[in-house]
Amino acid sequence: MSALSHYDIIRRPVITEKSTAASEHNKVIFQVAPSATKPQIKAAVEALFKVKVKAVNTLNRRGKNKRFRGIPGQTTGYKRAIVTLVEGQMIDVTTGL
Repeated sequence: MSALSHYDIIRRPVITEKSTAASEHNKVIFQVAPSATKPQIKAAVEALFKVKVKAVNTLNRRGKNKRFRGIPGQTTGYKRAIVTLVEGQMIDVTTGL
């Protein structure tokens, strides 16, 4: 895979209170492309960040029904990947690439 396709798979890191707590257990959470598979996510993270990945778990977040000025709408859904790193490996998502 080329570096461009790796950036197409990994959209952005998810920086929340829960994801920061998960980083203490060698886990990093990314928003990924909806069509990305676990082996593709693993290859992209290993290539972009030069780390060893132990496991990848994915989940699809469905969009919520909301109202804006009385007009019903829906927020967009997205796919998250929880990447578990090998012991001793680390990714600092606050600095960027």
